[in-house]
Amino acid sequence: MQGFVMGFLREELSKPSVFMDETPLSLEYVPSRLPHREKELRFLAQLFRAQIQRPGSMSQRVLIAGDVGTGKTVLAKRFGLELEEETRARSVNFKYMHVNCRESRGSLFLVLKKILSEFIPRFPPRGFSPEELLSMLIRLLEKKKLHLMLALDELESLIRVDGSPAIYNLTRIQEHEEQGSAKLSLMFIIRDLSYLSRLDKSALSTMQQNVVKLERYTADQLEEILKDRVKLSYKPDTISDESVRYIAELASKSGDARYAIEVLWRAGKYADAEESATVTMEHVRQAASSIHPAFKEEHLRGLSISEKLVLLALSRVLKSSGGAYATMGEVEDAYQVVCEEYGETPRKHTQVWKYVRNLGATGVVSTKRSGEGVKGKTTMVGLDLIPAAQMEKWLESVLETLKKSTYYKRAYFL
Repeated sequence: MQGFVMGFLREELSKPSVFMDETPLSLEYVPSRLPHREKELRFLAQLFRAQIQRPGSMSQRVLIAGDVGTGKTVLAKRFGLELEEETRARSVNFKYMHVNCRESRGSLFLVLKKILSEFIPRFPPRGFSPEELLSMLIRLLEKKKLHLMLALDELESLIRVDGSPAIYNLTRIQEHEEQGSAKLSLMFIIRDLSYLSRLDKSALSTMQQNVVKLERYTADQLEEILKDRVKLSYKPDTISDESVRYIAELASKSGDARYAIEVLWRAGKYADAEESATVTMEHVRQAASSIHPAFKEEHLRGLSISEKLVLLALSRVLKSSGGAYATMGEVEDAYQVVCEEYGETPRKHTQVWKYVRNLGATGVVSTKRSGEGVKGKTTMVGLDLIPAAQMEKWLESVLETLKKSTYYKRAYFL
């Protein structure tokens, strides 16, 4: 079997490719140059100047806001890396950490546990409150004489799940600690500033001092970003300026650089699949049609099988009704059918509601209380980011694959 598979692998490796290096087209890549974000980088440099010149003199907080694909994450990471390099040159003990709140299920406890696990091997998985973990982190920083810049990405998840207390505790913990008060700086990253309206006044007052608002990229700006990536990732003369411009124009409808870069990468993959020496406009069109601009499969990473089953049930209800929302009752009825289809025991109402809440923390679904036209008060559940039919098709494919896996029961079902 190994020789059989190896044959396919060697065959693929022997084929020509339009790519020189695909790494600069990955979502995790942090470029050294950020076109059209120079003003924001300068503002951050001014804001954190004291952390370099007078370490420990003060902590800082900043909020970065902008739509999907406007460069929030890469801006934070690039600045964090530059700050680490500069402080290292000045012999300042400094560390930048980037934590995605959605991946931590919107739980402050899980966010802090992840941070502390970086410093304390085999950190206990339970037994502490978020407040205790915060105090522990501050004391740890003081003990290590370490200055930490903590970037909390997709802050919406933290606000949605843990609410105002989490934000208040994060921003005020330093004021209540006698030591280490200037060892922790915070960088919050959020899509929509209006989301802060969910916070109470005490928490909100700590969030609005320093705000960096990123506007959507224009077609010209996206074209420059894409040309930078082409130089780093494509072999010379394998993709035309016309194709790059077309991708930029497509992506400019949403101003989403991540979407533009993903189309650029997929177009090359389509060219490679056909063993074409160049990327054609048809390859670009194929790539663009294969991606929903707002939806990324990363939104579904880490979901349990049960959560996928609930999401499949919701997708089917919405596909059938054509509506924007489904009632919890409709979702639960469809969930019963889905569980029977996949041979699983349905969970009870409380657990199903917990799954819906977790899905809400990922940003894939949205919930609201029922209004006019619905009898009684119930929770309405909507599907964000992707058409219901597309979500249904994707989930059915994933679930069928997992069902065949020997690890299906043991490792994935919760």
